[in-house]
Amino acid sequence: MIRITLPDGTQREYDEALSVYEVAASIGLGLAKTSVAGRVDGVLVGCEHLLEQDARLQIITTQDPEGLEILRRSCASLLAMATQQLFPIAQLKAGSPTDDGFFYDLACERTFTALDLEQIEARMRHLANTNHSVRRLGDFEALCHGLHVPSTGVIRAFKLTKVTLNASQQRIYGTCWASQQAAVLTLSESQADFGQQVCEALKRVGIRAVVDRRNEKVSYKMREHSLHQVPYLVIVGEREKAGGYVSLRSRLGEDLGQMSVEALCERLKREA
Repeated sequence: MIRITLPDGTQREYDEALSVYEVAASIGLGLAKTSVAGRVDGVLVGCEHLLEQDARLQIITTQDPEGLEILRRSCASLLAMATQQLFPIAQLKAGSPTDDGFFYDLACERTFTALDLEQIEARMRHLANTNHSVRRLGDFEALCHGLHVPSTGVIRAFKLTKVTLNASQQRIYGTCWASQQAAVLTLSESQADFGQQVCEALKRVGIRAVVDRRNEKVSYKMREHSLHQVPYLVIVGEREKAGGYVSLRSRLGEDLGQMSVEALCERLKREA
């Protein structure tokens, strides 16, 4: 019998050795989907790490700082994989996560253009959807040292932003975030508090949500979050605030109607 102690003191017992990922799955499929690593007795390990004796375990998800770094490192490797498939003559050098994304250095006689970045990003999304190892595929082997996500399917919200040149190589930059299930979009600062309340209500029922209070047109914010693959957009304007309800849109712009915050939580929890 193996006894695993979680951060809140809860203990779970298992009849045989199992991986960090399998522990996460035994707690909940939602947790398993966002798990990227574990901290076993204080040591950071991958999801594939096998637990063969009693241990203290913290599941690391894409919402944790360590998890976000792993996600961004993995996205750099995904960029390298996609680039090698599209441009086999490119010599891969090294990549790394940054504070808000990632980069990858490579040498190539071809100077990469904005159109090339669009093609590479499209191939990255295709590879992410195939849900295979981000470390190795065919002749590709990741050169980014450190932990990676269990599979490409974890990588959802990313975008290539620019390429810079120096005398011997090019550097492609990108941004990457933990994927959200919903974005709460306020129309102005006066709805900020109500928007935050809606966001917190969603989080209490296990929905990964973020509130966007930026002073931008709501159409711009909707378009941006749609590009980031956020499935649900929760609109909060002055009418919604006064009535205590929200307006829901799909990522594709479909009007899903107005509803109470409680009904919103139930719907998104049911469809998560």
